[in-house]
Amino acid sequence: MSLGTTLKQVRQKQQRSQKDVAVGICAQSMLSAIENDRYTPNAKLLLALCHRLNISLDEISLATDFAISGDDGLNTHMQRLCNQHHYQELADFLTAANTQNAVITAQQTQAYYYYLGVAQLHVGTTLTAEQNLQFAMTMTEERTPTTLTRLAMVSLATVRAKQQRRNSATQLVNQALATIDRGPHEENCNIIFYLAALTAFFLHDSALATQRLMMGITYITNHNSHYMLANSYRLLAEIADQAGHENDATTARQKQQFLSDLFHEKVPENF
Repeated sequence: MSLGTTLKQVRQKQQRSQKDVAVGICAQSMLSAIENDRYTPNAKLLLALCHRLNISLDEISLATDFAISGDDGLNTHMQRLCNQHHYQELADFLTAANTQNAVITAQQTQAYYYYLGVAQLHVGTTLTAEQNLQFAMTMTEERTPTTLTRLAMVSLATVRAKQQRRNSATQLVNQALATIDRGPHEENCNIIFYLAALTAFFLHDSALATQRLMMGITYITNHNSHYMLANSYRLLAEIADQAGHENDATTARQKQQFLSDLFHEKVPENF
């Protein structure tokens, strides 16, 4: 569920008008734009709206999941397994016959193979994961890569980087990042910068990893977003730690902790 849909549903359940919720916080037209996912509020505005509606930030998720079928029940179950990081269950769910039979369109097929590839990466079946991510990359007729295509590219790049296949990983990252700033902002675009940095980190190029993280942080904040900021600062802290830059590591870790506390974004303990 998108941020706008969540806010709209909570407001309607409370039988409150847009004008009532927006007063003293923002224009009614801005709240309407937020609820219809035409505008992403910054942290201050989001907190004010959540406080006005008496809802927790735990209920807010700005990262949009991709549908694998026309069955909302299947999509919801898949999203829950993803959010809980239950990757073995996710892999089993995706390979079940009733799930596979529900995947119909080209877009659903692309999303299906992307999620299957990600699940397989986390349970250790790397070769099959690579094949499925490669397949997800090709399941589109768009001349400009879609966000999902870019995610498949950069996810595959992290695999190649772990294998120290530098040329392949670099090519995939370049494809994933190409012209990304020219298209409309989607929350999932934030992940692409983070994974591009993680690819450089796996290739032991700390300078490039830092550069990509700073690009990502700029991209995220320029679009009044916060998704993946905590993770970005967590990786910056890890890079600084390994370089022996204690002050930089402390600063990055403090920012990560603040953002984690504020937005409840989970960050990895290790990489």
